[in-house]
Amino acid sequence: MLLACGVMSASAAAAQITFVSWGGSYQGAQDKTTVAPFMAAKGIQVKNDSYNGGIAQIRSQVETKNVTWDVVDLQLSDVTRACDEGLLEKLDPAALAPAPDGTPAAKDYVPGAVSSCMAGNIVWSSLIAYNTDKYKGHEPTKIADFFDLKKFPGKRGLRKSPEGALEWALLADGVAPGDVYKVLATRAGVDRAFKKLDTIKSSIVWWETGAQPAQLLADGEVTMSSAYNGRIYSAIADDKKPFGFIWDGQVKYLEGYAIVKGTKNLKAAQDFVRYATQPDVLSKLAPLTAYGPTRKSSISMVPPKLLPYLPTAPVNEKGAVDSDVAFWADHTDDLNQRFAVWLGQN
Repeated sequence: MLLACGVMSASAAAAQITFVSWGGSYQGAQDKTTVAPFMAAKGIQVKNDSYNGGIAQIRSQVETKNVTWDVVDLQLSDVTRACDEGLLEKLDPAALAPAPDGTPAAKDYVPGAVSSCMAGNIVWSSLIAYNTDKYKGHEPTKIADFFDLKKFPGKRGLRKSPEGALEWALLADGVAPGDVYKVLATRAGVDRAFKKLDTIKSSIVWWETGAQPAQLLADGEVTMSSAYNGRIYSAIADDKKPFGFIWDGQVKYLEGYAIVKGTKNLKAAQDFVRYATQPDVLSKLAPLTAYGPTRKSSISMVPPKLLPYLPTAPVNEKGAVDSDVAFWADHTDDLNQRFAVWLGQN
């Protein structure tokens, strides 16, 4: 009996999983707030790895039955595809930690952030940021201001993609946030969006990597730019840049933890996901990233001074759009083609 217990203890101590995320400061924050405390609390070793998104590597591992990743930080769009292809282990939301008041996890999550394949961890957003030095005493507050070159003069930065640009164009043209994708699913709606983009086309500076907007704003090449909220927060908090946010019209994206189908470390991976999605653990990630926790109870645990920078803070959600994964899965090819043609037109 003692021998059996010794073998079990050695086996538990030897447990190890590989956690895969996006690298950089974001994964560094995850390591500090989630990975290291989990290892200390559970005695399970975690090996960190990074990737550039997508599901190609997961698919390859599953199809060749050579699964080396256990838990992966995935965007909702990739979770949806991987889940449909049977590349992920099923998750039971009831097995996740409840909120401090006993509310089941499934009811504590923001809409769409927990499913049979994903336990959400963050909400990040693509939004419009601006240089406050350029608009002192006269700062923009609405997405329509981005398109108003007369009232708010200056060059505009935009990611070289139809995603985000088309949503903002329709919002600025008077479409309600809840109707954006319904309108954009029609030919007339697409025409309407591009017509609105035409009004600022000659003033647009296109960017392609997440680090560019902050640099464009700091250098004065643009006065406003679309950007990822975490990048601009870092520029404000770490580099003391004079930047502000237009939360109106922010396009929110969900992200979460998923377990690769066929992992040899299923129990340890499940333990990690449960630990990583506890409300208090998610709240500790927020101050280091400015990404909003996906659990409602986590918000009250975030330092109040950070709330103005979080996509999921109630004050910032008015006028927000939740990115429609299904819409972009169905329309990406057509809209990318239309966008490319529009770019080439004078």
